[in-house]
Parts: sequence; C-alpha cells; structure tokens
Amino acid sequence: MAQTPETAPWKMGVGTVCAVLIGVMFLATGLYKMICPFDFASRLRQLLFPGALSVPGAVLLGFGETLTAIFLFLPRFRRWGSLFAGLMLLIFMGYIGANYTALQGAECSCFPWIKRAVGPAFFVGDAIMLLLTFLGGWWARPSQGFKQAAVICAGVALCSAIAFAVDLSSQSGAIAPAQITVDGKPFSLHEGKVLLYFFDPECSHCDAAARRLAKHTWLDVKIVGTASRVPRFAAYFMDSTQLNGKISPDHEMLKKAFPHGDPPYAVPLVNGRQKASLQMFDENEPEKTLRQLGFIQ
Repeated sequence: MAQTPETAPWKMGVGTVCAVLIGVMFLATGLYKMICPFDFASRLRQLLFPGALSVPGAVLLGFGETLTAIFLFLPRFRRWGSLFAGLMLLIFMGYIGANYTALQGAECSCFPWIKRAVGPAFFVGDAIMLLLTFLGGWWARPSQGFKQAAVICAGVALCSAIAFAVDLSSQSGAIAPAQITVDGKPFSLHEGKVLLYFFDPECSHCDAAARRLAKHTWLDVKIVGTASRVPRFAAYFMDSTQLNGKISPDHEMLKKAFPHGDPPYAVPLVNGRQKASLQMFDENEPEKTLRQLGFIQ
C-alpha cells in the first residue's frame, strides 16, 4: 500500500470517497451494536456464534467497527482504518464460508436495516466492500500519531462501556401493563408469575426456542405468547411447539413496555415486574435463569 508523492489528485479523491462510503457503513453497524449489544447478541447466536460469547462479541464488534469508521473518516488514520475494515470483512466472510451449509438462506444480520440472506450474492456484496476498503487505503497517506489514535480509542471504549451499561439497565425492572387481552378476555399481568414469549410464527429460531421451553416443568407460571407478525398463525405455532400457553394480540403494547429486537424473546414477570430479559436460547439459557427465578423445576 505504498504511496508516492506523485499520487494523482483524482486517485486521492477516489480513495477518499471509497473510505467515506465504507466508513458510513461501519459507523451505522458499529453504533447499532454499541447501543443495542443484547439485541445484536441474539442475532449472533442465530449465526451459530457460541452463546456464552455472544454479548462480549457484540460489544467488541461495536467498539471495533465504530473505531474503524472514525479512522476511515480521518485522513491521518485512514490507512489504519482501511486495514482494520479489511481484516474484519475477511474474517466475517471466512466465518460465513466455513458455516455456509448450515447458514445458507439465513439472514446474515450484518446491517440492522438491510436484510441480506447468506448465499452467493452475500459474498459478491462483501467483495465489493472489500475492494472499496482496499482503494480507500491504497491511495491514502501513511497513518501516524499513535498517541492521538490511543485517545480516540479510549474515547470510543468509554462510549461503548456507557452504552452497554444503559442497555443492561433496561433489561430488567420494567413494569408490565396492568391488563392485556388474552384469548379474548381481560388478563392481569400483576398477579403471580407470568412468562411473556415474543415470537414470529414463521421464524425457525422462535420455533426451536418454544420447543425447548415446552420441555420444562413450570412452577405455577402462566405462559402468554404474542406474535410479532402474521398473528393468524399464532395459535398453530403454540399448538405445534406444544408450548402450553395462551395468546395475546397486544403485541405493540407489550413491545413498547419491553423493547427488544428480533424474536425469540421472553420476559419473566413476578407481580407485574420484569425479573430478567431472556434473549439467549441455547443449551444453558434461559433454563439457568428461569430455575434461579423459581419459574421451572
């Protein structure tokens, strides 16, 4: 990536445009992961990432992508930013490639607002981003200023820590609406133990999570399911997964009270107060948390 003093102005211009474009994408994805680490952690688990590492992985990716974006925006650090972006893209492409058979057709979860399924087009898109990243670094001047870079790094790390603390604090303690509609009748959420299960009837991850929940022995717990979409399939979903619960059509009200990303998602309530936020559905969770709360044997 050597640059000579004779680098043409048009090359510098093209490199700047490429770096800024990639920087915008990394900033969008980085800020999303930084602000909503628990939401992205659930997406990571859907990509077969180890459950125990999903939250630390989300926090680290949010920090790394945001820092990379800032470096790409600043000419002084652009070459370093290009190097970081290229490495992350290559690692991500390699991970998807190694798990291609299991993930083919699945949502890659790379961008919060852009849906991309794992398939040939996925690699074409990432290859284009890799080319833009390369051009952004190739025609940039050598990076320098380790002290200034360290200050930026520390600032991003502090912002990441604050964002994580804020998101963590929102994961429990919320108060549920006093009453919702369940199976066409008024239902109180402020009496005893209630498990709210948010699901998409056409989501395979939601189906698998519901089937695992159905295998537990529940201790005087009322289970209420609410569908994020196609609610006409909600009853069939609950029956087919054998999750012995009732159905509420008040999804918007409940999601407003308990904000979350893509399902599956569950909220254990005791007398109307949220006791936990269940976004991890693997061999250990949410069984461990539910047992600690006294919801299952």
